[in-house]
Amino acid sequence: MLDAAIAAHEDAATATSALLRRDGADAGASLPLPHLYARVSRHITPAEWPLYAREVEAIERLKRERNAVILGHNYQAPEIFNTVADIVGDSLALAREAVTVEADVIVMAGVHFMAETAKLLNPSKTVLMPDMGAGCSLADSITAADIRLLRQHYPGVPVVTYVNTSAEVKAESDYCCTSGNAVKVVRHVAKEWGVNRILMLPDEYLARNVQKQVPEIELIAWKGHCEVHERFTPQDIRDLRENHPGVVVLAHPECPPEVVAEADYAGSTADMANYVDREKPRRVVLITECSMADNVAVGHPDIEFVRPCNLCPHMRRITLPNIRRALETMQGAVEIDPALAERARAAVERMIAIR
Repeated sequence: MLDAAIAAHEDAATATSALLRRDGADAGASLPLPHLYARVSRHITPAEWPLYAREVEAIERLKRERNAVILGHNYQAPEIFNTVADIVGDSLALAREAVTVEADVIVMAGVHFMAETAKLLNPSKTVLMPDMGAGCSLADSITAADIRLLRQHYPGVPVVTYVNTSAEVKAESDYCCTSGNAVKVVRHVAKEWGVNRILMLPDEYLARNVQKQVPEIELIAWKGHCEVHERFTPQDIRDLRENHPGVVVLAHPECPPEVVAEADYAGSTADMANYVDREKPRRVVLITECSMADNVAVGHPDIEFVRPCNLCPHMRRITLPNIRRALETMQGAVEIDPALAERARAAVERMIAIR
């Protein structure tokens, strides 16, 4: 099923590109919202675009009426990321930007733990989740009870928890981290606490990849994995290099360490996007969720993006129609118990305070 979805995605992009070449550069000029269509023309055909544009126009009107903003993660589908999202980025960027949002309503075009994080940092605002079923395999891999048991087993050892976790788990943690700042957070905690052992939860691969950069600190890991990144293998990388000579391979640190070892560079989604901006490789592949390459490619039409990737089924649950419905009905509001939220917020704020 996954292979079929990827094949359909690539076929649609190829067909659209052929149509645009046939009709010329101004093929989308007569369509509604042509400036936005130019950003998604590789993924949406001219025949389909009016249906998307209708949803975009309705969402923009509702954002004005509700004084709302939409936060869009880098893994979000191109028709959301490139049209209605007001703030885009990785988990760290969205967490930081959520603190500064002045709107009354925040819509999270991401997954549930991201909406919870936005609510933790904006307790007086309404945070809407278009689909409450948009979860995360990492967030589901650990519970608050697990952390309490770990603390009993490792007394006095600080807990650094990935933001890809529930508010209940964050409430049991000392610090949060993202893939973009994990090394910095670990070093900060070790120095502040005067320790050389840290519980780093729940992503085993992230912990093992960070461990290589902080050999002076013992990181105790959990067996949580991202269902997107754990499927990549070293052979995938070797095949890419054979089939696409000269390709630069960028990998996410949620990938297994042996995959990261085969890559030319490893970093968060923001780090990968910055690498492309800075180095401008002729040909590149991003070993992460599919839509990441689609979204980065918009700003780099001269770079060839090789696109073997894995889809995140949870991100795909967020659509233009359910974003519109959330703003129309104001349903799907994220609520967190105030006492729990206070503890969870502290762990997130300690992370954000590290620059």
